[in-house]
Amino acid sequence: MPEKAIDKNKNRKRGLKVAAIAGGLVLVGGVAFAYWTQGGTGTGTASTGETVDLTVNQTSTVADLAPGTPAQLLKGNFDNPNDGPIYVSSVTVSIASVDAPGACDASDYTLTGATMGVGAEVPTGTAKGSWSGATLAFNNKGAVNQDGCKGATVHLAYSAS
Repeated sequence: MPEKAIDKNKNRKRGLKVAAIAGGLVLVGGVAFAYWTQGGTGTGTASTGETVDLTVNQTSTVADLAPGTPAQLLKGNFDNPNDGPIYVSSVTVSIASVDAPGACDASDYTLTGATMGVGAEVPTGTAKGSWSGATLAFNNKGAVNQDGCKGATVHLAYSAS
């Protein structure tokens, strides 16, 4: 075969290979970019936890209240059974009742500073955080016999907010 014919065949084969490769790329490229777009919607849920009330503990011992004795400080901490810290802005104390052998009631006692600021997060666990500031004293009614209060127990109620 003449040399020109060999070159022509080579060029033709080379051209066919190039055309085949180019065609294949177009075909593959067309497949890679052939899709439809479409939006959609869906739903999901999330929930928040619930909290359980803190327990307000009185840690101070208030004893021997009597006419003329000084007021005694009330202080304490909290039990937080929740999974995370709970913010407490204040603790309020009140006289819930008085158990006494005689005539004695809440008017025989003076509670001062009943609302105590806390303004802090109480961590999870028992005996956490602190509060203090209120005082309890026996109310000396002067010339009135207060023997009915001897041995009395003053029940205090606490609430945190």
